[in-house]
Amino acid sequence: MPAQDLASPLAPVTGTLRAMFGTDVLPGLAPGLVVTDEAGWSPATTLLDGTRLPDLLRAAARRWGGTPHACAALAWKSYSYWAALPVVLGWASARRVPLLDPADLLIHFEDQRQLLTMGLRRSTTVAVLPGDPLALAGRPEVRVVADEAELLRVLRTSLLDAHLAPLITAIQAEVRVGTRTLLGSVASGIAHGILRAADVLPGSSVRTIGTLLDTLDVADLVELVPGRNGEPTVQRRTCCLAFTLPSPKVCQGCCVRPA
Repeated sequence: MPAQDLASPLAPVTGTLRAMFGTDVLPGLAPGLVVTDEAGWSPATTLLDGTRLPDLLRAAARRWGGTPHACAALAWKSYSYWAALPVVLGWASARRVPLLDPADLLIHFEDQRQLLTMGLRRSTTVAVLPGDPLALAGRPEVRVVADEAELLRVLRTSLLDAHLAPLITAIQAEVRVGTRTLLGSVASGIAHGILRAADVLPGSSVRTIGTLLDTLDVADLVELVPGRNGEPTVQRRTCCLAFTLPSPKVCQGCCVRPA
């Protein structure tokens, strides 16, 4: 299947990313999200089975120089943000959800400027509703689901149950870091991503965030609170551990208060 075949279903995602960041060249993501030449790339299954997880943890140690559990938590924060972003933006922008099967998310560590780079296989399935124009096209990479509720169910199954949750288990086999800490980064990343794209997404960003976090059972890990001008901002209820680094950082919305 030519790369442009997947590019068309993902056009709402790439368009939203371009509007958010002002460019198609993003840290940690393949241009256009789709990997056209898989040489040098590995599927994310190699993280889940432990084959390449040490590469991720070593890259994190080089990047941040903190304790093993803090570096693992920060690696997870970056990985889960960029992995989840196309999924949640696809749902929020057009109800088109790239299904993040670990076999279809490709990674490499060749670009030393980034923790890692990820992109989607050309065969990645995109779930859509019956009313989507893609539903009538008969394309092999398009899966038509019955309704909004099923679309959210397959989003959760592919993103959390089949991908992020097993990766948490793999990370915890290597370092001691709590599930609540890691899932807090998932919740925070999704909320931040939707708020950053709020100007170009339809509907209420607060309602969108609530629906996504409820779907993933992580709504209790963040709170949306008014910012300086009354705009919604993200307040975490767990910490990503950046404050423990040799050069400590307290992120905006962190539950750790500066002394």
